[in-house]
Amino acid sequence: MSEENKNLGDKAEDAFDAAKEKAKDMGEKAEETFDSAKESAKEFAEDTKEAASDFADEAKKTANEFTESAKEAFDNVGGENKKMLAGILAIVLGGFGIHKFILGYTKEGVIMLAVTIVIGALTCGLGASAVWVIGLVEGIMYLTKSDEEFYNTYQVGRKPWF
Repeated sequence: MSEENKNLGDKAEDAFDAAKEKAKDMGEKAEETFDSAKESAKEFAEDTKEAASDFADEAKKTANEFTESAKEAFDNVGGENKKMLAGILAIVLGGFGIHKFILGYTKEGVIMLAVTIVIGALTCGLGASAVWVIGLVEGIMYLTKSDEEFYNTYQVGRKPWF
């Protein structure tokens, strides 16, 4: 029996050594896989940073182009063009005071916008309706004036209302 026990002990030791070797191999494979995954994650992060940077650069370029185009468009708005633009906006969107902003009357534009939104809400639209009528009247007045009269009255003379 002792010989049999010795054989069993040798077999157990061999099995233990084989398991130990297998565990070591699996640990090395897991480490290689982990290193590979870590490297892939680094590459992905670098690619993502580069793509985000490219996107940001392109967005800045587009924004600058838009800004330049808008400046050109609004710089070219002269006396007659401003008259037409302000008149049509006063008739169509008069309650919001957009035409006042176009002519450079910020305070009056804010007043019209506030009355339309705030007081219009409190009075179930009555205040907003009054401001829309004012915008309509102003739009008609703008469009019926001659170019010179409009320019002298609203752009040079800075007459804010009617």
